[in-house]
Amino acid sequence: MTATPYPFTAVVGMADMRLGLLLNAVSPAIGGVLVRGEKGTAKSTAVRALSAVLPEVTVVAGCRFSCDPAAPDPGCPDGPHETGPGAARPTRMVELPVGASEDRVVGALDIERALTDGVKAFQPGLLADAHRGILYVDEVNLLGDHLIDVLLDAAAMGASHVEREGVSVRHAARFLLVGTMNPEEGELRPQLLDRFGLTVEVAASRDPDERVEVVRRRLAFDEDPEGFRARWAAEEEELRRRIAAARALLPRVVLGDGALRQIAAVCAAFEVDGMRADIVTARTATALAAWAGRAEVTTEDVRQAALLALPHRRRRNPFDAPGLDEELLDEVLRNSAPDDPEPDPDPAPRGPDGDGPDDGPGGGGPDGRAPEGPSAPDTAGAGEGPPPEPSVPGPRPEAGSPADASATGEPEPAGEGDEAAAPAARGGAERPAVGAAEPFRIRKLDVPGLGEGAAGRRSRARTAHGRTTGARLPRGPVGALHLTGTLRAAAPHQRARGRTGPGLLIRREDLREAVREGREGNLVLFVVDASGSMAARRRMSAVKGAVLSLLLDAYQRRDKVGMVTFRGAGAELVLPPTSSVDAAAARLERLPTGGRTPLAAGLVRAREALRVERLRDPSRRPLLVVVTDGRATGGPEPVARASRAAAALAGDGVTSVVVDCESGPVRLGLAARLAGELRATPIALDELRADRVTTLVRDVRTAQQTRRVA
Repeated sequence: MTATPYPFTAVVGMADMRLGLLLNAVSPAIGGVLVRGEKGTAKSTAVRALSAVLPEVTVVAGCRFSCDPAAPDPGCPDGPHETGPGAARPTRMVELPVGASEDRVVGALDIERALTDGVKAFQPGLLADAHRGILYVDEVNLLGDHLIDVLLDAAAMGASHVEREGVSVRHAARFLLVGTMNPEEGELRPQLLDRFGLTVEVAASRDPDERVEVVRRRLAFDEDPEGFRARWAAEEEELRRRIAAARALLPRVVLGDGALRQIAAVCAAFEVDGMRADIVTARTATALAAWAGRAEVTTEDVRQAALLALPHRRRRNPFDAPGLDEELLDEVLRNSAPDDPEPDPDPAPRGPDGDGPDDGPGGGGPDGRAPEGPSAPDTAGAGEGPPPEPSVPGPRPEAGSPADASATGEPEPAGEGDEAAAPAARGGAERPAVGAAEPFRIRKLDVPGLGEGAAGRRSRARTAHGRTTGARLPRGPVGALHLTGTLRAAAPHQRARGRTGPGLLIRREDLREAVREGREGNLVLFVVDASGSMAARRRMSAVKGAVLSLLLDAYQRRDKVGMVTFRGAGAELVLPPTSSVDAAAARLERLPTGGRTPLAAGLVRAREALRVERLRDPSRRPLLVVVTDGRATGGPEPVARASRAAAALAGDGVTSVVVDCESGPVRLGLAARLAGELRATPIALDELRADRVTTLVRDVRTAQQTRRVA
């Protein structure tokens, strides 16, 4: 990050993103904004530029928690504060690194001083630094779940609470929360998506003129940052004035019953969960009216607010793309509109002076210059001066819909069974991709033993959070104190230390930290047989449905996933290990079948992928899931080579599961033999369902009870 931030008003395109950021600057109660987009779209540049156009804040001099002198926090750890004029300073933008510890985020207590001196010595964290400013989380989808929970709880409550061994500290933490992410690197859970007030999608412009302008401005900024900012100083100051004016107008904006009914009707029509969507949409519509300089919310405000606040709340599973049907939105707004007012022929929001359409944040500049072309999301750029900017239209997130998981694309041939594959499928001809069957809840699969990988929900591991199982000497600053272990370590030395009073004499070497056990996320590597022996339509649809179910399970358990497929002449790593399970689902959907069965090549390719990933992330333990009927027909000595490859994986200590896809009246047991060579757990395809396991357990218990009665 450069010392001189790029001017916010010089950003080219990205109208929806700039609007979402500025609406939160006007009304932080909206709850922040999540910016989703491909790499290289200057998401971070625009966010960092925002702090420079926000009005200054007045704080109590010397307060580490940025208390407002007009209304200081009565519970401030640095308080109580006396009333006074305070000191003005620029609005802060605090960045939360992906690898930050919980202590760095919420603050830390000096446990040693608390035990020995009986005082609360609290070191503020990033939440305190961000109070009354911006908290920016780049790659928010890569943050640990416990950090996201802490972060979003503070954003919702406006305060941070630190509880450690009976010592409690609370301080105000109200900030504009901004997160950016690249969906290719994994998604946020739907319940966490819901905690962000607004979501916008950004993508690089395909307009050559805009791309030229991006490069021109960026080069000019890199050559002379201060001079470039000076050329945009007037626009920055005007935008700062508009934000302050909108903040002042916000309390006087009227959200009428008609607009409120439209909001409720829209949220009900799109079947969003809970009431948070209604509240956020109402706050956003109010902020839009204030930004446009109006004292009453209009239908167009409700429409724009819905396009920003609802798309990400319609997701039902990780494979659903966020989006909103704008035709349905317009229909609901028309049907729920009040009867008396006439529709505005020009629904564009008007500027704060009421003299024309609002050209939006950075859209044409606050000086009213005419737009020069269509607006499209793009990256930040630089030029010789502030040329005309495109106008800012209403938000237009791309509508998406989940892939049809059950359609095969064509009707099932009459009388086609699992083993009655067409001759072309048995041979070398490639068959088109088959749709996946409906996913289902699978039985639990895990890696035995105790790991130390990233926190997740699959296998047992030593983690920073979980149930306490013991105590140990600290490996650095004391994190979670194990009080009983500390007291036991100090007790034998009290007489030698000259203790005379009721309190214990505790020294640094007595401190013990808690050892906790929780769950970790694993690397689940799928090895999928896509050969001709698997190509019967009904069977391949079931196999894809099973893999899709396993992917959903991996998403819920916070795993990384990868995929190797083998067919024809060899094997391919179609998806290197990633946190993006929807990328794996997309590869699976397009997977063709046909050809011979190079099982050995698939196992060798899987072993190489695991070796490379072990170098990158040695603490993450792998789980290999081989989905096959066990046949091996590709290359010379296919069976012997497959056996050697399986033995090599077993020798590496890789935990494996073989999903046996063989079916029909005659079964060869080849997948079970492969499982034995891998030292893996064999599971028949129809036994992968969790409800199937429940039924089996129930049948066994019933049989046992019957035998006892007999």
